[in-house]
Amino acid sequence: MTTKRKRHSADFKAKIALEAVKGVNTLAELSSRHGVHATQISEWKRQLLAGVRDIFATRRSKEDRDQQALQASLYEEIGRLKVELGLVKKKHFQN
Repeated sequence: MTTKRKRHSADFKAKIALEAVKGVNTLAELSSRHGVHATQISEWKRQLLAGVRDIFATRRSKEDRDQQALQASLYEEIGRLKVELGLVKKKHFQN
């Protein structure tokens, strides 16, 4: 007999993970109260703590990614133009 997996919303996961981070209740208490295994709560807590750094670093990282994407597209265009110029020069000198 198979059991159907429960799918929890992001809000539910965040709420439980925040409760675990606060440490007011033990994992066992949270587990029994919300009907989620303690290991799963620990995983959500770990994900929350790992993601917190990104909240404060988002602006800088986004600006860096945007700058790198712009730079990559410009280098790509330069490469394309060099190839086109080479073809034009080759065609001009052949005639």
